[in-house]
Amino acid sequence: MMLGGIEFVNKEFFWLFLLLPLLILWYVVKHKKQTAELHISTIKGFKLTKSWLPKTKHALFVMRLLALSLVIVALARPRTVDVSTRTKTTRGIDIVIAIDVSASMLAKDLSPNRLEALKVVASEFIKSRPNDRIGIVEYAGEAYTKTPITSDKAIVLRALNDIRYNTVIEGGTAIGSGLATAVNRIKDSRAKSKVIILLTDGVNNSGFIDPKTASELAVAYDIKVYTIGIGTNGMALSPVGILPNGNFQYERQLVEIDEELMKDIAKATGGKYFRADNNKKLEAIYDEINKLERTEVEEFKYSKYEEKYRPLILIAFGLLLFEFLLRSTLFRSFN
Repeated sequence: MMLGGIEFVNKEFFWLFLLLPLLILWYVVKHKKQTAELHISTIKGFKLTKSWLPKTKHALFVMRLLALSLVIVALARPRTVDVSTRTKTTRGIDIVIAIDVSASMLAKDLSPNRLEALKVVASEFIKSRPNDRIGIVEYAGEAYTKTPITSDKAIVLRALNDIRYNTVIEGGTAIGSGLATAVNRIKDSRAKSKVIILLTDGVNNSGFIDPKTASELAVAYDIKVYTIGIGTNGMALSPVGILPNGNFQYERQLVEIDEELMKDIAKATGGKYFRADNNKKLEAIYDEINKLERTEVEEFKYSKYEEKYRPLILIAFGLLLFEFLLRSTLFRSFN
């Protein structure tokens, strides 16, 4: 039982408060029996003296009730509890997010486009992993490390936000190179679990490393790969060229994702394949991966107790002593 930050260990003693009404009733009955009455026709000839003592004699009984109430509360053993917690994190999970940044990632079947939708969802995913190290690899026709695995989430989020489509990286979709680069980034990790999230919206049509060879490397280093195919089923408004003003020219294009390859990579490494054909589905996929790969965090609670019954006993004793002194002095004639 908690009250205002104070808990009562022996709360069953509160049942003793039921005795107080009985004591009050007993006091009233006793007072009436002990009070003598004298009936006379007139009080003329008597000298009247006014005294406040008769009006306050009941204060003695009130003090005794207060003292008894304090003793009951003290018996219930009130105490404050200061709870402090410490967490111990086991060796966490190292995660590399490999992102396809080819021109097709600017397709508008996700809002505002595939790449920006991914960045929003991946950002929330990164924020939800405070105990893990995360790195980012981006790839198109070739692959490179955007940021190595690190526990500094500010660096990772900044790197993610800075990802843009550019013409510096060779065009195409080198899934094998993207996966191999991610494997190289995480293979020497001593984490409890090593995970790669590989995302693409196309087929492997570039690079010098076969995707199946890259997946075999992941298996050799005990790395689990979750693969995500992003894009709607059917046609999508996709960039097909650049206009004279520098803007992209968009036309409806058939979405082609090598789902069989992505499924094979996931199955071989103990991961799972997902298909994201809209923003909500992409968000749900990252939520599922977040639940599948959890870092064990052990929490230790330390409780510091401070007993509060002693002041109550002292006050109750003081009230009884004061009541005894008053009864033996000022109110002696009323006993």
